[in-house]
Amino acid sequence: MLAADLACAALVSATALALPLCANYVARRLGAVEHAPEVLGQIYAIGGVMAALLAVQALAMLFVDYQGHVMGAKMESALRKELFEHCQKLSFSFYDRQRVGQLMSRITHDLFNLGELYHHGPEDLAIAALKLVGVVLILSWIDLPLTLVMLAVLPFATAYTLHFNARMSAALKLSRQRIGAINERVEDSLSGIRVVQSFANEDLENRRFEAENARFLESRRAGYRSEAFFSTGTTAFAQIITVLVIVVGAVRVAQAQLAVAEMLTFLLCVAVLVDPVQRVANFLRLWQQGFTGFARMMEVLEVEPDIRDRPGAVAIGRPRGAIAFEDVSFRYEPGGREVLRNLSLQVRPGEFVALVGASGVGKSTLCALIPRFYEASVGRVLLDGLDVRDIQLACLRRHVGVVQQDVYLFAGTVAENLRYGRPEASDAELVAAARAAHAHDFIMALPNAYDSEIGQRGVKLSGGQKQRLTIARAFLKDPAVLIFDEATSALDNESERAVQAALADLARDRTTLVIAHRLSTVRNADRILVLTDEGIAEEGTHDDLLAAGGVYAGLYRTQARI
Repeated sequence: MLAADLACAALVSATALALPLCANYVARRLGAVEHAPEVLGQIYAIGGVMAALLAVQALAMLFVDYQGHVMGAKMESALRKELFEHCQKLSFSFYDRQRVGQLMSRITHDLFNLGELYHHGPEDLAIAALKLVGVVLILSWIDLPLTLVMLAVLPFATAYTLHFNARMSAALKLSRQRIGAINERVEDSLSGIRVVQSFANEDLENRRFEAENARFLESRRAGYRSEAFFSTGTTAFAQIITVLVIVVGAVRVAQAQLAVAEMLTFLLCVAVLVDPVQRVANFLRLWQQGFTGFARMMEVLEVEPDIRDRPGAVAIGRPRGAIAFEDVSFRYEPGGREVLRNLSLQVRPGEFVALVGASGVGKSTLCALIPRFYEASVGRVLLDGLDVRDIQLACLRRHVGVVQQDVYLFAGTVAENLRYGRPEASDAELVAAARAAHAHDFIMALPNAYDSEIGQRGVKLSGGQKQRLTIARAFLKDPAVLIFDEATSALDNESERAVQAALADLARDRTTLVIAHRLSTVRNADRILVLTDEGIAEEGTHDDLLAAGGVYAGLYRTQARI
C-alpha cells in the first residue's frame, strides 16, 4: 500500500510539472500566426493532453487521499493494539506509579496524530522532493540566472522554518502533557462521581477541572502563536519568490534575454514550487505532532514488565495446592520500608488458612506474591515445591483464583462478567456457578436475569451482590488455590452470611487463604495466622488462640465489645 501510495504521489508530481511545459508549448505556438489552422489544431491537441493529465492527477490524488488515509489508520490501529497488549503485560508496580488518564491519552489522542504522520508524511516528502527537483531542473533549463535568484530565497526560508518548528515542538510536547492531565482529571472525577455528589463538591471539581483546562489553553495559545508565525512566514516567502520572478523576469524580457513564453512558464512553475514549500511545512507540523505522540508511546513500550516468564519456565497441570514461603522479604520500592521480612510459612494442600492482623502488616502483600502480582525481593514462594518463578505466568494464574478486596465488575451483563472466569462456559455451567455462590436468586430477580446490565463497576448492584458475583466468577474458574482478600469487610450481616456460605462451598477441596478484619468470618478456619510488623506472631485454631490470650484474643475481645 505504501509503494502504491508513493507511486501515485510520483504521478501527481509528474503531471504537475508537465502542465507548465504544455502551457509553454502553447505560448510558443501563438507566435506562429502564419500557420493559424495548423496551430489551432496543435493547441487543441495540447489542450486534450492537459485534460488527460488533469484526469490522471485527479485519480492519483484520489488514491493518495483515500487509500493513504486507510494505510495510516491501519498503522495507527496496529500500534494501538501493540500498546494496549503491552499495557496488559505490565505488572501492578507499574500501575502503582501511573495514572489511567495519562495512559488513555497516549493510547488514543497521541496515536491518532501518529497515524496522520504515517499517512501524509511519506507522500508529502515524495511529492515535495519530486516537484522541487523537477521544477528547478526545468527552470534552470529555461533561464539559469532567474532560477538562481529564486533559489537565493530558500536558505532564509529554511532558517525561518526551522526556528519556528522548534518552538512548535516544545509547545506541542507541553500541550500533550496538559491534555493528559485533563483526561486524568476527568477520569478521576467521573469515576468518583458518587463521592463528589455525596460531599456536594461539584463546584470544587469544576474549579479543579477549570484549572487544568486553563493550563491546557495556555499551552495551546503558545503553540498556535508559533504555528501562526510558521504558516505566515512560509506563505510570505512564496509570495516573495513570485514578486522576484515578476520583477527580475520583466527586466530580463525588456533586455531581450527572456521570452514572454518563458516568463509565463516561470510564473506557472512558481505555483508548482510553492506547493513543495507548503508540503514541507505541513510535514514538519505533522512530524512534531506525530513524533511527540511516538515518543510518548515509546515511553510506555520501552518499560519492560517487572514480572515475566523465566527462561525454561514450565506449564503445569492442576496443582495439589501446597504453598510455601521460604525466608521471604518484600518492599514495594527499592530502599523503601520492608513490608515482609524473612517470613517462612507452609500451607498444606486443601488447607483453609486465615490471615488476620492490623492494616498495613502485609496480609494482602503476602497473598499477592503467590500469583506473582509482585515479586519477592528476597526468598522464594513455592507451589507444590516448585518456585512460582519457574512456572509459566499464565499457567500459574489460571490455577490461582483471587477474590479482590476492591470488587471490580466490568460494564456489561451479569453473564458477561461471570464468563470472565471462563469465556467458553455454557449457560448451564454459568447457572451452576451462580447457585454455588448463592447468587442465582437475586440474579433471577433482575429485570433481564443473566442478561441484565449492571453498569460501570457494577453500580446497579449492592455490595453483597457484587461480592457474590465475584465468587461465582471464581467458581467458574475453578482454581486449585483461592485467595479471598478482605471481601466481607464492608458488608452488612445478612450479606456477610450469604458470602460466608458461598465461600465455604468454594473453599471445599482447594487450598484457601482468607484475609479478614472481621474475625467472625474465619472462626472455622483450619489455621489462623496473626500477622504483625514483626511477621507471624501467632498461629493456631480459633479456640487455641483465644485460650492463649495473646494478640488474637485481644483483637477478638475488641471486636466483641464493638
